[in-house]
Amino acid sequence: MTTELDPTAVTLRGDELPWQPVSPALRTVRLITLFAFLTPVVVVFGVLAIVLSPWFWIGAVVAGVVLAWGAWLIFRQVSAISWIELPDEIVIRKGRLFRSLVSIPYGRLQYIDVQSGPLMRSRGIASCEFHTASPQSGGTLPGLPLAEAEALRGRLAAHGEAQRAGL
Repeated sequence: MTTELDPTAVTLRGDELPWQPVSPALRTVRLITLFAFLTPVVVVFGVLAIVLSPWFWIGAVVAGVVLAWGAWLIFRQVSAISWIELPDEIVIRKGRLFRSLVSIPYGRLQYIDVQSGPLMRSRGIASCEFHTASPQSGGTLPGLPLAEAEALRGRLAAHGEAQRAGL
């Protein structure tokens, strides 16, 4: 993307480089999914508590706490995902407590999947999955705006071809 970026400045914590965050719509998609799965559990426990035994309120409260904790976790996780294109690689940074930094050299890219399910499409976002010869060295970048994901795929494919041609 930009040739004056210093690859040695990439760190798990620092913001020396212009890291690009993912779309906030990813948060909405993940919250909808969480609520779609856990809200029925809370409702079932609540109905069982009313109909059968008050002891089922314990399950409703536990499921409600898990729902609240999951929502908090989604807010924290999504805001911690960022990425940057460097002259020779793309770097993806994720996590707050357990941080991860994935660096994928352009010359190692074999193909890039752009995926967008119905819920993601309704929010205008997609996920890019980067595949290399080694399954351990790939990476995923969720929550990119659809146009950005398609443009990124094109740019990285071009970079990869140029890098492989120079070998």
